[in-house]
Amino acid sequence: MATKRDYYDILGVSKTASAAELKSAYRKLALQWHPDRNKSPDAETRFKEINEAYQVLSDSKKKQTYDQFGHAAFDPSMGGGAGGPFGGVRGQRGGFQQGPFTYYYTSGGGSPFGNVDFGGFSDPFEIFEQFFGGSNPFGRRQPVKPHYSLRIPFMAAVKGNTESVTIEGKTHTIKIPAGADTGTHLRFKDFDITFEVEPDPRYRRDGADVYLDHAIPFTLAILGGQTQVPTLDGSLQLKIRPGTQPATTIRLSGKGIPKLHSLRNEDRGDLYIRLIITLPDRLSRHQKELLEEFEHSS
Repeated sequence: MATKRDYYDILGVSKTASAAELKSAYRKLALQWHPDRNKSPDAETRFKEINEAYQVLSDSKKKQTYDQFGHAAFDPSMGGGAGGPFGGVRGQRGGFQQGPFTYYYTSGGGSPFGNVDFGGFSDPFEIFEQFFGGSNPFGRRQPVKPHYSLRIPFMAAVKGNTESVTIEGKTHTIKIPAGADTGTHLRFKDFDITFEVEPDPRYRRDGADVYLDHAIPFTLAILGGQTQVPTLDGSLQLKIRPGTQPATTIRLSGKGIPKLHSLRNEDRGDLYIRLIITLPDRLSRHQKELLEEFEHSS
C-alpha cells in the first residue's frame, strides 16, 4: 500500500494551526488545484487529497484521533469500516446574511469527489461562487435546498411559540417547539430552518437545566425569611434559612426547560438558584454600633 502524505504537510500548516488558519490554507489550495481550473494531470488527485486532509483536521475529534493514531485510524483494513471509523461526511454549508436570516445552501446528492467536507462549501463548484461574486462558470450539478437560521427569543425557545417569516416573498408560520435550543433543526418541504436562541440576561442554560444568580441582603441570609425569585413560570416565594452562607445553591426540581424529545410534557430539567449575598455600601452610626455589639457578644 502506498504511503500517504501527512495531512499537515498537505495543507502546509503546523500541528498548532488554528481553525481559521486551516480554513485559509484549505481555500487557497482548493482554488489552486480545482480540476476545472487546474489542467495538470494530477490536479484531481491533489484536490481530493487536500479535501481529505481538511475534512479530518477541521474536525476536533477526528484531528485528535489522527494526531494519536495517524492514517491507520481511517484505514478500513484496520477495522474502521468503509471510509474509516467516521464513515461519510455530509458537506458543510457556506452562508451569507439576508434580512433576519443566515442563508446558505445544502447539496441534495453525491459529489464526484466522494463524501468529503469542502470546508464551508456544499460541493467543490461552490468554491467559485464564493470567490467570484456568486457566478458559477461550470453550472450547478445538484439541486439545492435553501436553509435558514432563525434567531428566536429565549422564552419562545423555553415555552414554544410561532413565528411568521417571509421567505422568497411567501409568508410561512414556523412552530417553535418547547425546549428548542440553538442548533435545533426543522425540515420543511421547500426549505430547512435551524434556530439560534438569543441569550437571556438573567438565566444561563445548560441543556434542559437553567442557572440563576439571585441577590439577597446579608440580613436575610443571617436571620432567614423569604424572597421573590423570578422563575421560568413566574415569580416564586423562596424560603431562606437562617445562617445561609454565600454562594448557597438551591435546586428546584422540574422547574427548568422542557426536554425537547421527551414524550411527556411534564418532563423538564431543573432550576438552580445561586444566592448572592449583598453587603451595604454605607452604614449609619447606629448600624455600626449594633454590629459592634453583635461582634462583641459572640
